[in-house]
Amino acid sequence: MENSELPPRPPLFDFQGVSMIHYFTDNWENVQNFQARPDDILIATYPKAGTTWVSYILDLLYFGQTAPERQTSIPIYERVPFLECNFKMLTPGTELADKLTTSPRLIKTHLPVQFVPKSFWEQNCRVVYVARNAKDNLVSYFHFDKMNLVEPEPGDWNHFLQRFMDGKMVFGPWYDHVTNWWEKKQTNSKIHTCLHRITTPFMKT
Repeated sequence: MENSELPPRPPLFDFQGVSMIHYFTDNWENVQNFQARPDDILIATYPKAGTTWVSYILDLLYFGQTAPERQTSIPIYERVPFLECNFKMLTPGTELADKLTTSPRLIKTHLPVQFVPKSFWEQNCRVVYVARNAKDNLVSYFHFDKMNLVEPEPGDWNHFLQRFMDGKMVFGPWYDHVTNWWEKKQTNSKIHTCLHRITTPFMKT
């Protein structure tokens, strides 16, 4: 049997002021030009804040009674495409979203608010933003990165903790992500928030 080497973990780099990896920027033009529809629902979260959990909930609420078979016949990443995702082994998130025939379309993203395609604002789409307590988010992110080879090397716990506090994470600092989305909510009634015990924003003083 041939030995096949796993691809190296992607390096973190600065992308328009936010730490990113190439899997989320390689398809950037198509992401930014994505055409939202007025009834789209965007599920926005910082990574490891409950994205899949909320995706399942909303999918069940909208389609659980009218199309229950989709729960077992269609994987969640096709029912709720990851907009900016561009892994070689999967269809890009923008293409999966374009192929959806359901109404509303459920689409997920980890993008900071300033990177969200402008069509979502132009179409006045509903957004569900999920925020998780920073300490819980940190622990989940650490264990996720230890097993997920498409993320940068996490290192040991102390190194990862320092990176998290410095904001050197894929999709940028937790603090900026949460507070910038919260500020956007103050001027946009279509943004609904779900908070997981946001009590300790210890990332800035």
